[in-house]
Amino acid sequence: MHPALWVSKTGLSAQDTNMSTISNNLANVNTTGFKRDRAVFQDLLYQINRQPGGMNTQNSELPSGLQLGTGVRVVGTAKQFSQGNLQITEQPLDLAVNGRGFLQIEMPDGQTAYTRDGQFQLNADGDVVTPEGYALQPNINVPEDATTITIGKDGTVSVITDDQAAPVNLGQITLVNFINPQGLQAIGNNLFKETNSSGDPTEGEPGLAGLGTLEQGVIESSNVEVVEELVNMITTQRAYEMNSKVVSTTDQMLQFITNNIG
Repeated sequence: MHPALWVSKTGLSAQDTNMSTISNNLANVNTTGFKRDRAVFQDLLYQINRQPGGMNTQNSELPSGLQLGTGVRVVGTAKQFSQGNLQITEQPLDLAVNGRGFLQIEMPDGQTAYTRDGQFQLNADGDVVTPEGYALQPNINVPEDATTITIGKDGTVSVITDDQAAPVNLGQITLVNFINPQGLQAIGNNLFKETNSSGDPTEGEPGLAGLGTLEQGVIESSNVEVVEELVNMITTQRAYEMNSKVVSTTDQMLQFITNNIG
């Protein structure tokens, strides 16, 4: 069978995967704290029919050789952790990380997950939790009689209660960072999980050691650029069409040989 058919088949498969990545980015254009994905392509093995640099004669060598590629594949998707736009909500439990770092979330199984989504609420016990009910770590418990909640840029949480006019310190929210954030595993619900590739989390106070600051009453929007994704969609569509054209053209070549030889 003609090798061009198999090469174009890999191109169709790769562009299909790329389109799935683009569609997921566009689907999450309004997801708080979402980070866009980018498909990473690599060419496949080469058939070396004439070795570059091989001796053509005793006194001459091949300048380039003859190398036939076998196609392309998608080897990964890379998260782009650029800063999303900050949107003011004026909700006291909405937090945005302005800069590097992740908030820590305790999962039901006791493990720690990480997020850029700072849309928090209070549960029945007064604990600060995500919309799914997972607790923020370090745990912050707001008393029932609290009238005003203040979260500083350094993560310090204080409240004013009915009984006291002076602020009461409830603790401090810390951030963590990873040497390779792209190595984090996305597990849905705007959460990430540590992997061997991401490295161990480094915890610190917001605003120090390269970590971003916390902004109260603000959320970080998705970093998906709609226009850029639409352009990527068009180029992906055209690449898919061109690979389809290769299949069609190769089929016509084989049909010509079948009809005219024999």
